[in-house]
Amino acid sequence: MSKKINTNLIKLIKYYSLINYNIIYSNQSINRYQKNNFDNTGSKSLKLKKLAASISNIKNCALKKNATNQVFADGNANAKIMIVGEGPGLNEDKEGIPFAGRAGELLDKMLASINLDRENVYITNVVNYRPPENRKPTEEEINKYLPFLTRHIEIINPKILLLLGSTALSAIIGNDSVISEARGKWISKKFGNNQIFVITSFHPAFLMRQPNQKKMSWIDLKMIKKKITDLNIKIEK
Repeated sequence: MSKKINTNLIKLIKYYSLINYNIIYSNQSINRYQKNNFDNTGSKSLKLKKLAASISNIKNCALKKNATNQVFADGNANAKIMIVGEGPGLNEDKEGIPFAGRAGELLDKMLASINLDRENVYITNVVNYRPPENRKPTEEEINKYLPFLTRHIEIINPKILLLLGSTALSAIIGNDSVISEARGKWISKKFGNNQIFVITSFHPAFLMRQPNQKKMSWIDLKMIKKKITDLNIKIEK
């Protein structure tokens, strides 16, 4: 148990050092009707800190009330590849890091297959607090957190955005999209002033239930690897 706690602590320290990140909790509440009115001043690390504080101040949210920790992000804030999953599970809620459980182990293997890891990608979720019983976030919950997710993407400003699962697909692309049809296709989408290449693939948790679909995810991963080359993205090791 002590070894696991130490490992988790090292992960947190490593992540915070990458972005010089100190979460500050504000006593001021957020106006629900002006969710997009974010403070755009300061460095990237300061913007992330302000965003995390804004999320911590969300009002009337059942997810927040029932969760142990806010699960903000993991990885390198300067990465050019950003990954968006669904929401925290039990392990993520305990550790405060996205993709910390078995699905996270599979994600790490998927990234490693194209020479990526958490040192050179940035990972977050559609919602930042665990839905009870690991259920999918409701449409109302997705809409509540969407302005924060959009702002998160704008701050990181990746060149490639990977959406994992139908919840991330619906939040970013829309409810009309079906993941079996949308996966493996590049679209260009504007976030703030930046045009970003977006691709959708299956969530690792789904792949654990449907391992026969891993071959489709491998196709998506190879497309990402090619796009990294086409965009001349330098992967820091």
